[in-house]
Amino acid sequence: MRVAVVGAGGRMGTTVCRAVADDSDLELVAAVDPLQAGIDLRQVAGVETGLQVAGSIDALTGAGAEVVVDFTEASAAIENLRWCAAHGVHAVVGTTGLSDEEMAEVGKLFDNSSANCVVAANFAIGAVIMMRLAELAAPLFETAEVIELHHDEKVDAPSGTAMTTAQRMAEARERRGSGALAPDPTRSQVLEGARGGSGRPVAVAERRGAGQARRTGGGHRAREEHLRRVLLVGPSRGR
Repeated sequence: MRVAVVGAGGRMGTTVCRAVADDSDLELVAAVDPLQAGIDLRQVAGVETGLQVAGSIDALTGAGAEVVVDFTEASAAIENLRWCAAHGVHAVVGTTGLSDEEMAEVGKLFDNSSANCVVAANFAIGAVIMMRLAELAAPLFETAEVIELHHDEKVDAPSGTAMTTAQRMAEARERRGSGALAPDPTRSQVLEGARGGSGRPVAVAERRGAGQARRTGGGHRAREEHLRRVLLVGPSRGR
């Protein structure tokens, strides 16, 4: 499968480039990053491909990419997704921060495209399980707290994983008629949940080495996208 990576110069972009280059079932045919344009990918990601980093997704026109993996930022990702839908190129997106309106647009774009799309806050299998367990538990407790620990180079904080977890917990409570979680003034900017309360605390946690689990989950998704005909919002839920 022919894969292009957009955001190739970032932390996750370089990780994906190396993962694709190391996978015998995948071929890295293009790398895009405006901040690294014109530089050999070997210098950027440490992979021997003979590729130079392109400055625009338009460079993919002649690359023959079948799947684009996007780890950029929201404003760039929506433009990249418009391009992918218009050109019939499958998309696997780890970029977070897309608004509800933008996600609705993405759904319509790929409904009318020959390509498929996955948008996920986190591709790690453990993280997907953690989010699902938190979603199931949320209606059963009066209080909840999302705690996030990450490396010091992380751009988005709270992360897309943390925000998606909180959103899914809130939606689960609404579906069950459990009402909103009581606000916690000490952590209200992170999650409109609460700490403390009566009874024993229950913890749902996911821990992993940086990038490794994402590479595994992302690789599975790149293959699956060549076969599926749906828009998925997160690895565990389809539409």
